[in-house]
Amino acid sequence: MSQASPSLPVLAVTLGDVAGIGPEITAKMLLKHPELRQICVPVVIGDADALRRGAGIAGLDPSAVRVIDAPRAASNNPAIIELIQTGPSLGHVLPGKIVADAGDGAYRFVVSACDLAKAGAVDGIVTPPLNKAAMHLAGHYYPGHTELLAEQFGVKDYSLVLSAGDLYFFHLTTHVSMRQAIARITPQRTTSVIDLVAAFCRALGKPDEPIAMAGLNPHAGENRLFGDEEADILAPAIAAARARGINITGPLPGDAVIPAAVRGKWNMVVVCYHDQGHAPFKAVYGDDGVNITVGLPVVRVSVDHGTAFDIAGQGIAREASLILATQRAAALAKGWGAVWETARSASNA
Repeated sequence: MSQASPSLPVLAVTLGDVAGIGPEITAKMLLKHPELRQICVPVVIGDADALRRGAGIAGLDPSAVRVIDAPRAASNNPAIIELIQTGPSLGHVLPGKIVADAGDGAYRFVVSACDLAKAGAVDGIVTPPLNKAAMHLAGHYYPGHTELLAEQFGVKDYSLVLSAGDLYFFHLTTHVSMRQAIARITPQRTTSVIDLVAAFCRALGKPDEPIAMAGLNPHAGENRLFGDEEADILAPAIAAARARGINITGPLPGDAVIPAAVRGKWNMVVVCYHDQGHAPFKAVYGDDGVNITVGLPVVRVSVDHGTAFDIAGQGIAREASLILATQRAAALAKGWGAVWETARSASNA
């Protein structure tokens, strides 16, 4: 079969932690959903033996996995999975266990995908889940994908963004303790994320899109009764942003702004810490959400779930979130240059 159409974005799909459900859901997505090949060229960055086992677990043909040398040499044949082998075989890693080899592999897959993106060999990155404990066992001390990606691309101004449809939750802080999250909510960080949201809106052709910011404390501090962060940090950053022409409102009580956003009042919301955004988002959207990193020079979209060690190897993991992540990455890839340029300009302003 001839090479894939150059008009389609080439997406690096990292395999995640091979002891989790990543290999299984990757095989299911790429062999059971040929319609994805109409919007992108997916190339797995990972381990062939682990992916073949995942295909077998999913009741699919392990021989469909083919190793290729370069992403842009992919045929995009929907009957096969094309993979770039990264490092030694991980075929010995069994499902459902936290092991260093799997953590090292997950780290290696992401770094390789970043290298390919920096070289212009892929147009976007899609990430099944990795396990932080396994990655730490291997000596890679990152809180998660987002921080690893940011380091690889050398960026400091970025945000984890949960998205479902037209709704986006930007986070001031993510994978840190509550004590650390409070300490990290600074005027500089707040301004940086507000500018990232505004840049993202401009790149989407919506420069006047209303943005809402949730408060850190109950009732958004209620005039300093429940905390000073709103009055001392968030409100001044919001006022300064409004003076720059950004259509942002807040800080608003989190228990008011998030339900209003779910009902459609806001499409762009800034939340202060991990569970303020993740808990309600996952409760409402489940597998219908994805995780986007804004502030990178290449689009990266992830599933919105973990490695699911409790069901890994049983053939029952669902690929729905990974499909959504791939679809979103394909849709954003061609216009991501504008997102990156506006985000970079905002961070340098």
